[in-house]
Amino acid sequence: MKFEDKSLQCSDCGATFTFTASEQEFFASKGYTNEPKRCPSCRQARKAERYGNDPNRPRRQMYPTTCAECGKETEVPFEPREGRPVYCSDCYSKIKLSGK
Repeated sequence: MKFEDKSLQCSDCGATFTFTASEQEFFASKGYTNEPKRCPSCRQARKAERYGNDPNRPRRQMYPTTCAECGKETEVPFEPREGRPVYCSDCYSKIKLSGK
């Protein structure tokens, strides 16, 4: 399928933006069927609003712990509880992939 650049109107700011052929190809490869509703700057602003990139926002609380698998010192975004194993990111990935 051959894609051609399209002009679309942003649903947030009303500006016209180009939905390029390469972007359309990328969307199709991901299985997306809808065209973007927002221009790139409004998409970026929405991501920042949803996921936060505010330098004044407090950082997530991290808790120091020792990995139950390899014994390496690590930090996790939750408070470890007694009797429950906690893994570093490497060991967690291995365990998750192995299906334990």
